[in-house]
Amino acid sequence: MSLTTQLLLFADVVHQGSFSKAAALHDMDNSSLSKKIKKLETELGVQLLNRSTRSFSLTSAGEDILKHTAKLSDALNDIQLIANSYQSHPKGILRITSPIYFGQNYLQPVISRFMTQYPDIQIVHSLDDRKSDIISEQFDIAFRLGKLTESNLIAKKIADTHFILIASNAFIQRYGIPNTPQQLSELPAIVYSNVDLTIDQLQIKSTDKSKRFCHYKMQAKYKVSDVKTMINAAKDGIGYALIDLSNLENSLEQQGLIQLLPTMIISRADTAIYAICPHRKHTMLVKEFIRAVQDHIGTPPRWEMYLSEQKTV
Repeated sequence: MSLTTQLLLFADVVHQGSFSKAAALHDMDNSSLSKKIKKLETELGVQLLNRSTRSFSLTSAGEDILKHTAKLSDALNDIQLIANSYQSHPKGILRITSPIYFGQNYLQPVISRFMTQYPDIQIVHSLDDRKSDIISEQFDIAFRLGKLTESNLIAKKIADTHFILIASNAFIQRYGIPNTPQQLSELPAIVYSNVDLTIDQLQIKSTDKSKRFCHYKMQAKYKVSDVKTMINAAKDGIGYALIDLSNLENSLEQQGLIQLLPTMIISRADTAIYAICPHRKHTMLVKEFIRAVQDHIGTPPRWEMYLSEQKTV
Protein backbone atom coordinates (compact mmCIF):
# COMPACT_ATOMS: atom_id res chain seq x y z
CA MET A 1 0.00 0.00 0.00
CA SER A 2 1.40 3.40 -0.98
CA LEU A 3 2.20 6.15 1.53
CA THR A 4 -0.50 8.30 -0.07
CA THR A 5 -3.16 5.63 0.49
CA GLN A 6 -2.04 5.14 4.09
CA LEU A 7 -2.24 8.87 4.78
CA LEU A 8 -5.74 9.05 3.33
CA LEU A 9 -6.80 6.14 5.56
CA PHE A 10 -5.38 8.00 8.56
CA ALA A 11 -7.37 11.11 7.60
CA ASP A 12 -10.56 9.04 7.26
CA VAL A 13 -10.07 7.59 10.76
CA VAL A 14 -9.84 11.11 12.18
CA HIS A 15 -12.74 12.50 10.13
CA GLN A 16 -15.02 9.54 10.91
CA GLY A 17 -14.15 9.75 14.61
CA SER A 18 -13.59 6.00 15.00
CA PHE A 19 -11.72 3.07 13.51
CA SER A 20 -14.94 1.09 13.04
CA LYS A 21 -16.62 3.78 10.91
CA ALA A 22 -13.48 4.30 8.81
CA ALA A 23 -13.06 0.53 8.39
CA ALA A 24 -16.68 0.21 7.22
CA LEU A 25 -16.09 3.05 4.75
CA HIS A 26 -13.30 1.00 3.13
CA ASP A 27 -14.94 -2.39 3.59
CA MET A 28 -12.25 -3.74 5.93
CA ASP A 29 -12.19 -4.92 9.54
CA ASN A 30 -10.98 -2.84 12.50
CA SER A 31 -7.85 -4.87 13.16
CA SER A 32 -6.70 -4.61 9.55
CA LEU A 33 -7.16 -0.85 9.54
CA SER A 34 -5.38 -0.51 12.90
CA LYS A 35 -2.41 -2.45 11.54
CA LYS A 36 -2.20 -0.14 8.52
CA ILE A 37 -2.16 2.96 10.74
CA LYS A 38 0.56 1.41 12.92
CA LYS A 39 2.55 0.61 9.80
CA LEU A 40 2.19 4.24 8.69
CA GLU A 41 3.48 5.44 12.06
CA THR A 42 6.43 3.07 11.79
CA GLU A 43 7.29 4.29 8.27
CA LEU A 44 7.00 7.95 9.30
CA GLY A 45 8.84 7.37 12.59
CA VAL A 46 6.31 9.34 14.65
CA GLN A 47 3.19 8.57 16.68
CA LEU A 48 0.06 9.97 15.03
CA LEU A 49 -2.62 8.87 17.47
CA ASN A 50 -2.89 8.35 21.23
CA ARG A 51 -5.18 5.32 21.60
CA SER A 52 -7.33 4.03 24.40
CA THR A 53 -9.71 1.07 24.35
CA ARG A 54 -12.65 3.26 23.28
CA SER A 55 -11.20 6.42 21.75
CA PHE A 56 -8.14 8.13 20.30
CA SER A 57 -6.67 11.61 20.13
CA LEU A 58 -4.23 13.24 17.77
CA THR A 59 -0.62 13.77 18.77
CA SER A 60 1.10 17.02 17.89
CA ALA A 61 2.76 15.30 14.93
CA GLY A 62 -0.59 13.82 13.96
CA GLU A 63 -2.21 17.27 13.85
CA ASP A 64 0.49 18.68 11.57
CA ILE A 65 0.47 15.66 9.26
CA LEU A 66 -3.33 15.72 9.09
CA LYS A 67 -3.23 19.33 7.83
CA HIS A 68 -0.86 18.38 5.01
CA THR A 69 -2.86 15.25 4.26
CA ALA A 70 -5.88 17.50 3.68
CA LYS A 71 -3.83 19.45 1.13
CA LEU A 72 -2.79 16.17 -0.47
CA SER A 73 -6.41 15.03 -0.68
CA ASP A 74 -7.44 18.34 -2.28
CA ALA A 75 -4.62 18.05 -4.79
CA LEU A 76 -5.66 14.50 -5.71
CA ASN A 77 -9.25 15.64 -6.17
CA ASP A 78 -8.08 18.49 -8.41
CA ILE A 79 -6.04 16.02 -10.46
CA GLN A 80 -9.08 13.82 -10.92
CA LEU A 81 -11.21 16.80 -11.95
CA ILE A 82 -8.59 17.80 -14.53
CA ALA A 83 -8.45 14.25 -15.87
CA ASN A 84 -12.25 14.12 -16.05
CA SER A 85 -12.37 17.41 -17.95
CA TYR A 86 -10.11 15.95 -20.63
CA GLN A 87 -12.56 13.09 -21.03
CA SER A 88 -15.70 15.22 -21.15
CA HIS A 89 -14.78 17.37 -24.17
CA PRO A 90 -11.76 17.98 -26.41
CA LYS A 91 -9.23 20.35 -24.84
CA GLY A 92 -5.50 20.94 -24.67
CA ILE A 93 -2.72 20.55 -27.23
CA LEU A 94 -2.79 17.79 -29.87
CA ARG A 95 0.55 16.82 -31.42
CA ILE A 96 0.26 14.98 -34.75
CA THR A 97 2.75 13.62 -37.27
CA SER A 98 1.85 12.31 -40.72
CA PRO A 99 3.26 11.66 -44.19
CA ILE A 100 3.42 14.91 -46.14
CA TYR A 101 0.91 14.16 -48.88
CA PHE A 102 -1.60 12.46 -46.59
CA GLY A 103 -1.37 15.38 -44.17
CA GLN A 104 -1.87 17.97 -46.89
CA ASN A 105 -4.80 16.28 -48.62
CA TYR A 106 -6.67 14.43 -45.90
CA LEU A 107 -5.70 15.79 -42.50
CA GLN A 108 -5.63 19.52 -43.18
CA PRO A 109 -9.35 19.76 -44.07
CA VAL A 110 -10.14 17.83 -40.87
CA ILE A 111 -7.86 20.06 -38.78
CA SER A 112 -9.50 23.23 -40.13
CA ARG A 113 -13.01 22.02 -39.29
CA PHE A 114 -11.91 20.56 -35.94
CA MET A 115 -10.28 23.80 -34.78
CA THR A 116 -13.37 25.76 -35.81
CA GLN A 117 -15.55 23.39 -33.80
CA TYR A 118 -13.22 23.48 -30.77
CA PRO A 119 -11.60 26.95 -30.79
CA ASP A 120 -9.78 26.46 -27.46
CA ILE A 121 -7.60 23.56 -28.61
CA GLN A 122 -4.14 23.85 -30.12
CA ILE A 123 -2.71 21.52 -32.78
CA VAL A 124 0.92 20.94 -33.71
CA HIS A 125 1.17 19.08 -37.04
CA SER A 126 4.53 17.73 -38.24
CA LEU A 127 4.45 16.66 -41.88
CA ASP A 128 7.33 14.29 -42.53
CA ASP A 129 7.68 11.12 -44.59
CA ARG A 130 10.22 9.65 -42.19
CA LYS A 131 8.99 7.35 -39.42
CA SER A 132 9.03 9.46 -36.26
CA ASP A 133 9.64 8.03 -32.79
CA ILE A 134 6.30 9.13 -31.37
CA ILE A 135 7.30 8.49 -27.75
CA SER A 136 10.63 10.34 -27.68
CA GLU A 137 9.24 13.12 -29.91
CA GLN A 138 6.08 13.32 -27.79
CA PHE A 139 3.42 12.92 -30.47
CA ASP A 140 -0.14 12.05 -29.47
CA ILE A 141 -1.01 10.53 -32.87
CA ALA A 142 1.10 9.35 -35.80
CA PHE A 143 -0.71 8.61 -39.06
CA ARG A 144 1.19 5.99 -41.01
CA LEU A 145 0.84 4.23 -44.31
CA GLY A 146 2.10 0.68 -44.65
CA LYS A 147 2.62 -2.39 -42.53
CA LEU A 148 2.66 -2.22 -38.74
CA THR A 149 5.99 -3.16 -37.15
CA GLU A 150 5.91 -1.67 -33.61
CA SER A 151 3.97 -4.00 -31.33
CA ASN A 152 4.40 -1.77 -28.26
CA LEU A 153 2.24 1.00 -29.74
CA ILE A 154 -1.56 1.17 -30.03
CA ALA A 155 -2.80 1.16 -33.62
CA LYS A 156 -6.24 1.82 -35.10
CA LYS A 157 -6.82 1.12 -38.78
CA ILE A 158 -8.33 4.14 -40.50
CA ALA A 159 -8.77 2.59 -43.94
CA ASP A 160 -7.40 -0.01 -46.32
CA THR A 161 -5.51 1.16 -49.33
CA HIS A 162 -3.24 -0.25 -52.02
CA PHE A 163 -0.69 0.70 -54.63
CA ILE A 164 -1.43 1.46 -58.28
CA LEU A 165 0.65 2.19 -61.35
CA ILE A 166 -0.09 5.45 -63.17
CA ALA A 167 1.03 7.20 -66.33
CA SER A 168 -0.11 10.06 -68.55
CA ASN A 169 -1.70 9.75 -71.94
CA ALA A 170 1.40 11.45 -73.37
CA PHE A 171 3.53 8.66 -71.88
CA ILE A 172 1.24 6.05 -73.48
CA GLN A 173 1.40 7.82 -76.85
CA ARG A 174 5.19 7.65 -76.70
CA TYR A 175 5.72 4.13 -75.35
CA GLY A 176 2.42 2.33 -75.94
CA ILE A 177 0.39 0.48 -73.32
CA PRO A 178 2.48 -2.14 -71.48
CA ASN A 179 0.55 -5.39 -71.19
CA THR A 180 2.93 -7.26 -68.90
CA PRO A 181 5.06 -6.35 -65.88
CA GLN A 182 8.16 -7.23 -67.88
CA GLN A 183 7.23 -4.71 -70.59
CA LEU A 184 6.53 -2.08 -67.94
CA SER A 185 9.83 -2.67 -66.13
CA GLU A 186 11.72 -1.74 -69.30
CA LEU A 187 10.13 1.72 -69.43
CA PRO A 188 11.35 4.88 -67.59
CA ALA A 189 10.01 5.17 -64.05
CA ILE A 190 9.51 7.88 -61.46
CA VAL A 191 10.67 6.38 -58.15
CA TYR A 192 9.97 7.49 -54.60
CA SER A 193 13.23 7.79 -52.66
CA ASN A 194 14.19 9.45 -49.39
CA VAL A 195 16.93 8.93 -46.80
CA ASP A 196 15.13 5.96 -45.22
CA LEU A 197 13.34 4.34 -48.15
CA THR A 198 13.56 3.76 -51.88
CA ILE A 199 10.69 2.02 -53.66
CA ASP A 200 12.14 0.79 -56.94
CA GLN A 201 10.83 -2.78 -56.98
CA LEU A 202 7.51 -3.94 -58.42
CA GLN A 203 5.89 -6.95 -56.71
CA ILE A 204 3.16 -8.18 -59.02
CA LYS A 205 1.05 -11.27 -59.60
CA SER A 206 -1.50 -11.70 -62.36
CA THR A 207 -4.44 -13.00 -60.26
CA ASP A 208 -5.46 -13.84 -56.69
CA LYS A 209 -4.93 -17.49 -57.54
CA SER A 210 -1.27 -16.95 -58.41
CA LYS A 211 0.91 -18.52 -55.72
CA ARG A 212 3.54 -15.83 -55.45
CA PHE A 213 4.48 -12.30 -56.42
CA CYS A 214 7.12 -11.77 -59.07
CA HIS A 215 9.68 -9.01 -58.57
CA TYR A 216 10.69 -6.51 -61.24
CA LYS A 217 13.33 -3.79 -61.00
CA MET A 218 12.06 -0.35 -61.99
CA GLN A 219 14.21 1.71 -64.37
CA ALA A 220 14.43 4.86 -62.26
CA LYS A 221 14.72 7.85 -64.57
CA TYR A 222 13.68 10.28 -61.84
CA LYS A 223 14.02 9.77 -58.08
CA VAL A 224 12.11 12.15 -55.82
CA SER A 225 11.18 12.31 -52.13
CA ASP A 226 7.79 14.00 -52.52
CA VAL A 227 4.65 12.19 -53.72
CA LYS A 228 2.98 15.29 -55.16
CA THR A 229 6.06 15.95 -57.28
CA MET A 230 5.95 12.31 -58.43
CA ILE A 231 2.35 12.68 -59.59
CA ASN A 232 3.09 15.97 -61.35
CA ALA A 233 6.07 14.36 -63.08
CA ALA A 234 3.85 11.49 -64.20
CA LYS A 235 1.38 14.04 -65.61
CA ASP A 236 4.28 15.57 -67.56
CA GLY A 237 5.02 12.18 -69.13
CA ILE A 238 8.54 11.77 -67.65
CA GLY A 239 7.76 8.19 -66.67
CA TYR A 240 5.25 5.93 -64.99
CA ALA A 241 4.93 5.92 -61.19
CA LEU A 242 3.99 3.54 -58.40
CA ILE A 243 1.87 5.40 -55.84
CA ASP A 244 -0.50 4.56 -53.05
CA LEU A 245 -4.12 5.11 -53.99
CA SER A 246 -4.58 7.33 -50.92
CA ASN A 247 -2.17 9.81 -52.49
CA LEU A 248 -4.76 10.78 -55.10
CA GLU A 249 -6.76 13.94 -54.41
CA ASN A 250 -9.25 13.40 -57.24
CA SER A 251 -9.92 10.98 -60.08
CA LEU A 252 -7.22 9.82 -62.46
CA GLU A 253 -9.28 11.08 -65.38
CA GLN A 254 -9.41 14.62 -63.94
CA GLN A 255 -5.63 14.56 -63.63
CA GLY A 256 -5.01 13.30 -67.16
CA LEU A 257 -3.71 9.96 -65.85
CA ILE A 258 -4.54 6.33 -66.47
CA GLN A 259 -3.95 3.17 -64.46
CA LEU A 260 -1.46 0.69 -65.86
CA LEU A 261 -1.87 -3.10 -65.52
CA PRO A 262 -5.26 -2.53 -63.81
CA THR A 263 -6.18 -6.22 -63.62
CA MET A 264 -2.98 -7.28 -61.87
CA ILE A 265 -2.30 -7.31 -58.13
CA ILE A 266 0.48 -5.13 -56.74
CA SER A 267 1.85 -5.87 -53.28
CA ARG A 268 3.39 -3.42 -50.82
CA ALA A 269 3.01 -5.62 -47.71
CA ASP A 270 -0.45 -5.20 -46.17
CA THR A 271 -0.86 -1.51 -46.90
CA ALA A 272 -3.32 0.51 -44.82
CA ILE A 273 -3.62 3.89 -43.12
CA TYR A 274 -3.23 3.64 -39.34
CA ALA A 275 -3.53 6.06 -36.44
CA ILE A 276 -0.75 5.12 -34.00
CA CYS A 277 -0.86 6.21 -30.36
CA PRO A 278 1.73 5.73 -27.59
CA HIS A 279 -0.77 4.29 -25.09
CA ARG A 280 -4.26 2.81 -24.84
CA LYS A 281 -5.93 5.47 -22.64
CA HIS A 282 -6.84 8.26 -25.05
CA THR A 283 -8.08 11.70 -24.08
CA MET A 284 -11.33 12.91 -25.59
CA LEU A 285 -9.25 15.17 -27.86
CA VAL A 286 -7.40 12.20 -29.37
CA LYS A 287 -10.56 10.08 -29.68
CA GLU A 288 -12.57 12.81 -31.38
CA PHE A 289 -9.82 13.76 -33.83
CA ILE A 290 -9.32 10.15 -34.95
CA ARG A 291 -13.09 9.83 -35.37
CA ALA A 292 -13.17 13.05 -37.43
CA VAL A 293 -10.43 11.70 -39.73
CA GLN A 294 -12.33 8.44 -40.21
CA ASP A 295 -15.54 10.32 -41.01
CA HIS A 296 -13.72 12.49 -43.57
CA ILE A 297 -12.12 9.54 -45.34
CA GLY A 298 -15.32 7.49 -45.23
CA THR A 299 -16.14 3.80 -45.62
CA PRO A 300 -15.20 2.70 -48.19
CA PRO A 301 -12.43 5.31 -48.33
CA ARG A 302 -13.01 8.19 -50.70
CA TRP A 303 -9.97 7.31 -52.81
CA GLU A 304 -11.70 4.15 -54.05
CA MET A 305 -13.97 6.34 -56.21
CA TYR A 306 -10.92 7.74 -58.00
CA LEU A 307 -10.50 4.50 -59.97
CA SER A 308 -13.30 5.17 -62.45
CA GLU A 309 -13.21 3.79 -65.96
CA GLN A 310 -10.28 5.31 -67.81
CA LYS A 311 -10.03 6.23 -71.47
CA THR A 312 -6.67 6.27 -73.23
CA VAL A 313 -5.66 8.05 -76.39
